[in-house]
Amino acid sequence: MSVPKTTPLNAFHRRHGGRMVDFAGWDMPVQYKSILEEHKAVRQRAGLFDVSHMGEADVKGPEALKFLQHLVTNDCSKLFPGRVLYTVMCYPHGGVVDDLLVYMRGANDYFLCINAGNIDKDIAWMQEQAKGFNCTVTNRSADYGQLAIQGPRAAEIVQTLTQTNLADIKYYHFADGEVAGVKCIISRTGYTGEDGVELYCAASDVERLAEAVFAAGTPLGLELAGLGARDSLRLEAGFPLYGHEITQEINPIAAGLGWVVKFDKGAFNGSDVLKDAKEKGSGKRVVYFKTGDRRIVRADTPVLNAAGVEVGRVLSGTLSPILNEAIGSALVEAAAAKEQLQADLRGTKMNLQLVKPPFVTLKKN
Repeated sequence: MSVPKTTPLNAFHRRHGGRMVDFAGWDMPVQYKSILEEHKAVRQRAGLFDVSHMGEADVKGPEALKFLQHLVTNDCSKLFPGRVLYTVMCYPHGGVVDDLLVYMRGANDYFLCINAGNIDKDIAWMQEQAKGFNCTVTNRSADYGQLAIQGPRAAEIVQTLTQTNLADIKYYHFADGEVAGVKCIISRTGYTGEDGVELYCAASDVERLAEAVFAAGTPLGLELAGLGARDSLRLEAGFPLYGHEITQEINPIAAGLGWVVKFDKGAFNGSDVLKDAKEKGSGKRVVYFKTGDRRIVRADTPVLNAAGVEVGRVLSGTLSPILNEAIGSALVEAAAAKEQLQADLRGTKMNLQLVKPPFVTLKKN
């Protein structure tokens, strides 16, 4: 059995009581006090997450933009220095390689953030795709630590540690600056649906930065938060997670991510297949549901139509601490999405109420 990888904050987590688990090959905290408390802290005040396991890459060169336009579905020509773009990259058959953030630093200079469990696969894919383009793809994952401070008071907390005016950085924009004396990329992004800041810094500096943010935030109600709250928060916000709502088999059209697929920019990996799916409709689609019941509907639970016929499977499921009921997502036959659906919990049928996410009112910047 392989030994899990660690982030530069592993000792920090253990020092502060993190309950550690193996997540996608990484030794990470699933919680500190409780998932419920950490989730509510982010919705009401602020939470501090270690996201140093995420991957980073530089894309540089005269044809960097041309390459990115081929690689991802969204239109990177809309970027300008200081702007961030959410997108996905697809295989030729339309399935998703990964979802990612693209940062434009300057002409021919881009910075990408990719998912932790996909780093090796993504880098290999991008470097292979870059052949024939006058640009380079460099894996920078080991060089960076990354913190996410999320919640209504997140910016207020970080502002006490920096001279950079965070109010000047709009949602999905970033700036270079110093936080607690540490050089950072200060990004107004996050995975919770709340206002917040993500900070990228040198891996050697991230523990010092985390301690400074924790100390500054504690008087304002900030809590350390783990992977459990991160997942329940992102599901409440209706954000997809690779391996669940988007996979090699679930394309962005079926996943409800058509808004990040820009056909008018020209051909890109999977564009023909995705265009066909948009015009003719996908055979299956991702739906989100709540239940009115506290029993969690786990991933891979069968989904049935009114006649009791299986028409899909649950992709993600959790208890919403804000709604105090089970919520989730499922991949179902497109026609069945218009019917009354039920989850089959080991023989017990539970009605699913389909909803358009987010499940709760969010307060993004």
